[in-house]
Amino acid sequence: MRFTKMHGLGNDYLYVYGEPKDPEALSIKLSDRHFGAGSDGMIWISPSTVADFKMRIFNADGSEAKMCGNGIRCVGKYVYDKGYTDKKRLTVETLSGIRTLDLQVSGGKVKSVSVDMGKAIAEEEKKLCIDGQEITYLPVSVGNPHAVIFTEDVSQVPLAEIGPKIEHHPDFPGGVNVEFVEVLGQDSLRMRVWERGSGITMACGTGACASAAAAVKKGFCRFDSPISVQLDGGILKIQVGSDAAVRMTGPAETIYEGEADL
Repeated sequence: MRFTKMHGLGNDYLYVYGEPKDPEALSIKLSDRHFGAGSDGMIWISPSTVADFKMRIFNADGSEAKMCGNGIRCVGKYVYDKGYTDKKRLTVETLSGIRTLDLQVSGGKVKSVSVDMGKAIAEEEKKLCIDGQEITYLPVSVGNPHAVIFTEDVSQVPLAEIGPKIEHHPDFPGGVNVEFVEVLGQDSLRMRVWERGSGITMACGTGACASAAAAVKKGFCRFDSPISVQLDGGILKIQVGSDAAVRMTGPAETIYEGEADL
């Protein structure tokens, strides 16, 4: 099986064009960073009856995700660079609905992608208890669930310790993505993420959208104004409309082509 390893700000996946066979087991096997190719998961691309293409996302633990912001940008690069389309605006079917991509092309290759991420629904703050400590978070849905937690210094958060405890908290029976966010200014955030099913990752596109939506709801950032979200892997530009519609812009990179002996 041939695959392409790609990343968006260090959030890396293995991409395959075709219909998956036992995708859960393959994702677990090939995502292993010691015994496999190493990735945050696998993304399968195929034709769609309702859009230009369809994507299915499987995390490193084999669970299927509804949406991946960094992953969908790489899907746009994959299908354009490999000649599956010559369109610079295309649609992709996901479990969270159809998303529209605008491809920025230079020298015949896609360099960055803007994505209509749909609406980010930020709810009122809630609290949960972790090891006897009360934590305040904002629940945000970007087609998948997020718990956004604002903190004064994100570098001091013991992410590897607290992330899985929040992900598997009884308040989230299906699990949750966890973002810790530091407000740097009216148009700038610093974010670290614990992704549901993958753990600590260098970046999370839906997490950046959720964090920006939460920051706007709390009045830290403004509607309809570009927000720079600084992730471990780089910067995403997020814009939250007054109608809650979110647009994300960021890079997409190919790392290498590979072949797995199954």
